Amino acid sequence: MATKRAGEIMIPLGEYPHIPLRYTIKQAVEEMEAAMIVKNGRHSLPRALLVFDRDYDLVGTVRRRDLLRTLEPQFLRSLPVHHQRKLFDVEADVNLIDISAGRIADAMRANSELPVANCVRPITGTCKVDEHLAKVIYKMFTFDLNLLPVLDNKNNVMGVVRSVDVFHEIASIILDEMPEPHLPPFSNEKGTELTLSGGGQQDIADE
Repeated sequence: MATKRAGEIMIPLGEYPHIPLRYTIKQAVEEMEAAMIVKNGRHSLPRALLVFDRDYDLVGTVRRRDLLRTLEPQFLRSLPVHHQRKLFDVEADVNLIDISAGRIADAMRANSELPVANCVRPITGTCKVDEHLAKVIYKMFTFDLNLLPVLDNKNNVMGVVRSVDVFHEIASIILDEMPEPHLPPFSNEKGTELTLSGGGQQDIADE
C-alpha cells in the first residue's frame, strides 16, 4: 500500500477551528468549547486553535493548556506550592474552599478579558500539501509537534495534519498487511470466558 501525502490526510482549514488575533481569551475558550472535528466517522476535540492576523496570515496556535495557564490567577502563581494547597484545605476551615473558589473564579473571569495574543505559540514547523507521510512524521518528531499546518506552493494555509491522523494512517497500513490475529479468550479467576465489546468505531475524546 502506497503511503499518502499530507493533503490527503489533513483536516481542511474550513473544518478546523481558527480565530483572529484580536480575540480575547474568553472568545478563544468559547471557540474551543464549541469545536468538534469529525473525520472518517471519528469525533475528536481539538487540542489547539489556529490564530490568524488581520491579513489572514497564520501567526501561531493556542493550546488548551495555554488558555488555562493564562487564566490562572496571578496570586496563585506567586504563592509557594504548600501555600497554594492550604487554599483548598477544607479540613482546616469548612468555609475556606468557598472563599478561595470565589476569589479564583473572579480572577479567572478578569483574566478571560485579556487578549489571546498573550498566549499564542509561534509556528515552529509546517509541511507542504504534497509531502509524503514519512516526511510529515519526521517533522513532528523533529519539532516535537502534534499539529502541523499544511501549506500550498504559495505558502497559503490549506489545513492541518494532526498526530492522531498520522497514527490512524500508519495503523491502517500496518493492520492491512498483517493477518488477522487469533487471540485466546480472556477468562477471569473462576475460568469464566470474558468477551470484548466491539464493533464499529468509537468516538475519541481527544487527539
